[in-house]
Amino acid sequence: MSAENGPRLLVEAEQAKVFSHRGGNVTLPCKFYRDPSTIGSGTHKIRVKWTKLTSDYLKEIDVFVSMGYHKKTYGSYQGRVFLNRGSENDASLVITDITLEDYGRYKCEVIEGLEDDTAVVALDLQGVVFPYFPRLGRYNLNFHEARQACLDQDSVIASFDQLYDAWRAGLDWCNAGWLSDGSVQYPITKPREPCGGRNTVPGVRNYGFWDKDKSRYDVFCFTSNFNGRFYYLIHPTKLTYDEAVQACLNDGSQIAKVGQMFAAWKLLGYDRCDAGWLADGSVRYPISRPRRRCSPTEAAVRFAGFPDKKHKLYGVYCFRAYN
Repeated sequence: MSAENGPRLLVEAEQAKVFSHRGGNVTLPCKFYRDPSTIGSGTHKIRVKWTKLTSDYLKEIDVFVSMGYHKKTYGSYQGRVFLNRGSENDASLVITDITLEDYGRYKCEVIEGLEDDTAVVALDLQGVVFPYFPRLGRYNLNFHEARQACLDQDSVIASFDQLYDAWRAGLDWCNAGWLSDGSVQYPITKPREPCGGRNTVPGVRNYGFWDKDKSRYDVFCFTSNFNGRFYYLIHPTKLTYDEAVQACLNDGSQIAKVGQMFAAWKLLGYDRCDAGWLADGSVRYPISRPRRRCSPTEAAVRFAGFPDKKHKLYGVYCFRAYN
């Protein structure tokens, strides 16, 4: 690197994307290279700053800053991030105990005096995207309620990239849902009349950006591996919703959430042909091995609706977290 005509500082990420999962650890790669002729000539300290780009790219969230012995970590990253420092020119960031919210693009910025350069690394998570609507029925959530609905189901609102990957893996859903960037979209693998028309090509259909307060749609949520046990509770009788909640508590667990069922089904191959209550008052069952009377045509989480909570017609799925 020559200072005559080029930059005196170059920042590079050797991988544009790294993969992990919830609860895992990951290193976001970032290295900087300085013009050899300037090293040692100045008194400038190297400053390393990591930020996270929001899904709409409108703002940056501070993650970590380091300058000499001074280090500062921000927000939910406190106690979970540090610089790798594998070598003198290493500015890689280690994230431990990854959360669903950590998914996204990160910017590594290195500053020395008046020189600075940046690189961007994407953190992708193994997981599953699922469509969601509440007991009120379809097209009932504004953007803020949609985000909260996902959080309530042990998930986060999905990004466009996550929905696109799910569509490529076969997700087909005819109801439009919010995504994290504020857009409303839906994935179609089998074009048909009510879903954009029979003569259209498969793809992720985009309704565009809508009023986050007034417009109402469903939502696409994303969840990943969990640290715990998801199971169908063996119980002598069918249960009302309140009895189901109590039965899980009596077993040292809690009634499971929709995201936990999808994660167990998709990531662990969980299969059970018994309809059971979940925390949101819905009744579902996960089928990984399609067979007669149990989702014969496809592997899926089957949805039996939001029945009257007083009906004694169903079992219950429980979740016990490991500390």
